[in-house]
Amino acid sequence: MALAGCGGEGALDPSPPRGRPTTPDPLWPTPTLGETRQIAPGPGMPREYVAEHGISNNNLDVVRHEGRVYLAIRNGEFHFASPDTRLFVFSSSDEVTWDFEAKVDLDRDVREPRWLSLGGRLFLYFALLGRDRFDFEPGGMRVIEREGPGRWTAPAGFYRPDQGYIPWRVRKLGARPVMLAYNHGEHEYDLSGLPIEIELLTTDDGRAWRPLDPRVPVVSRGGGSETDAALDDRGDLYAVIRNEAGDATGWGSKICHARGDRLAEWQCAHDPKKYDSPWVFARGGAVFVIGRRNVTDDGHFELSPGAPWSGAESFNNLARYSGQPKRCALWQLERSTLTVHHLVDLPSRGDTCFASVLDDPGSPERLIVYNYSSPIEPGLPEISWSAGQLGPTNIYRTVVELTPPR
Repeated sequence: MALAGCGGEGALDPSPPRGRPTTPDPLWPTPTLGETRQIAPGPGMPREYVAEHGISNNNLDVVRHEGRVYLAIRNGEFHFASPDTRLFVFSSSDEVTWDFEAKVDLDRDVREPRWLSLGGRLFLYFALLGRDRFDFEPGGMRVIEREGPGRWTAPAGFYRPDQGYIPWRVRKLGARPVMLAYNHGEHEYDLSGLPIEIELLTTDDGRAWRPLDPRVPVVSRGGGSETDAALDDRGDLYAVIRNEAGDATGWGSKICHARGDRLAEWQCAHDPKKYDSPWVFARGGAVFVIGRRNVTDDGHFELSPGAPWSGAESFNNLARYSGQPKRCALWQLERSTLTVHHLVDLPSRGDTCFASVLDDPGSPERLIVYNYSSPIEPGLPEISWSAGQLGPTNIYRTVVELTPPR
């Protein structure tokens, strides 16, 4: 399998990264799914949400901070851009009854909420987009900060706010806060083939962000956009990039590795599947991904392996993919080969998969997965992703038990 550098400008040492594990990771048993509970709409929602929520509850993030769980969700009339979109922010002590914290309404689309709990402070980052449902118009990144119960700062731009960055994931790699953001997202759907750039950023105070490695400010350049990464038990980085726009490597995803002392120098392998909205995490010496699954015989996004890039091929891939059913799935990332193996589908259908995960303090093997989906009641007919994007979607909470192989 050929590996390619994803970015690479500015690297001082051209030597290849340290090798990944040489023996395959044991494949974990199928996880056990516990209770799935609908959160929004739901009886625990505060009156501020009940009074004006639209039918589309989707892009979300969740975090524990100072004894409470904070949940942010995008809400509107449908999945696509609209001036009627807003972000609702809630908090809870029991994940059953939720208190209203804030609402962000800027008369244009807002999405991709991302939490960071840092040194007793709580930040919520998000992307500003446009008003046209048929266009993708990144308008830069914004942040609000909690000042007290129900009190938040006004939205403020940060990190090149005049450019169209999207904050895809905000997390900690070890003790370091990082943001995986991408720029030039307008090329995602314009069929131009112009590159999108993914950057790995860090911060000391939650407000001022900078490249984690100034020698390598861009970790990937090409068709990739949505990206997440985690450190394994050796301190190496493993990442999943959604390569929807396509580039010289193909279409689908890029599965990447970087050694622990060179976290911005990524080596990536092509995958014809597209793990939309990836969440990457490590447990028990293994690496896992939660991402969207295409429900077809092979699950591929890429229709013609080896085809040279063209706008027509990009359009064909996306058009066929949009008309097929979807699930939100848990996968295991095989470190030695940079391949991904399906473990289990979460309760989901139609328009789905934008997961955020909480650890369970009472059990290292239990995950609390927040996700959105078209309604999941038994007996409902299968629907395509595109049909789901025009209908209602709800926020669900699912308990997942991950038991290591014996």
